[in-house]
Amino acid sequence: MHSEACDALRKQGYQFFNSRSSAAVKPCLWNKRTLKGGDMCYKAQFYGIESHRCVQMTPTLRCNQRCLFCWRSFEHEVTEEEECPPEEIRANLRRLQKKALSGYKVSQYVTAERFREALAPTMVAISLSGEPTCYSPLPELIDGLNDDGYTTFLVSNGTRPEVLRRCRPYQMYISLDAPDRETYLRLCRPQQDYWENLQESLVLLSGRRSAIRVTVVRGLNDFAPERYAAMIQDSGASFVEVKGYMHLGYSRHRLERDQMPQHDQVRAFAEAIAEHCDYEIKDESPISRVACLERIA
Repeated sequence: MHSEACDALRKQGYQFFNSRSSAAVKPCLWNKRTLKGGDMCYKAQFYGIESHRCVQMTPTLRCNQRCLFCWRSFEHEVTEEEECPPEEIRANLRRLQKKALSGYKVSQYVTAERFREALAPTMVAISLSGEPTCYSPLPELIDGLNDDGYTTFLVSNGTRPEVLRRCRPYQMYISLDAPDRETYLRLCRPQQDYWENLQESLVLLSGRRSAIRVTVVRGLNDFAPERYAAMIQDSGASFVEVKGYMHLGYSRHRLERDQMPQHDQVRAFAEAIAEHCDYEIKDESPISRVACLERIA
């Protein structure tokens, strides 16, 4: 991988599996907060995940979209890399998580018991950055992690349904960030028009534990809740997360701060979507500006 990109990401806390690929681990804010005795993230609230025992990782930082709301840097783009073998990722996952968290062992806020738990993770969230389906052995990696006893969450932009069809994570996320093709092309800026691919991926959510994530950007995609509802209804997804865009990272160079909706606006938009489909609000997390809808049995 290009050394400039690698160096910039290392400074941000990325732990790479080797120098030839962009496969990486990076503990999230909530992992560290929970480790120090603080609150867990909304995934704990919604799905029972223990934040300090969750590994956030990606098998590749390559992506086929340039979403305006993405916090990552497009200036440090990964162009060429070797794919890290699934067995190498599985063998080194805990080692890299331990390396990333090593400084917390001596913290006065971290108990010995909680630190031991953090070094024995039970959950792998394939959601760090990039698009995981750009990694060709993704189905094999997920099967291996499942065999290793991890609970696996996969977050995808839905552009490669042919890969998703072969993946068997515990829970699959698909991002749905536009009510129509035109908004999708303008907001997500895909390398090519993947709108029909996204529709195909949404259908794959039926009959499995799954979630749709709608990132709401004020003034750009916060309209036509009935169109979102129609696609959500047809998907049969178990859950829908309606989450406000956060004005963080490199997205601050592309969007204005006032395009970050307040939680009451996010909640209102989630309610508007629910009015048009067989879903109802199950829970919400104001601090994360997210509302969770659940399909009505």
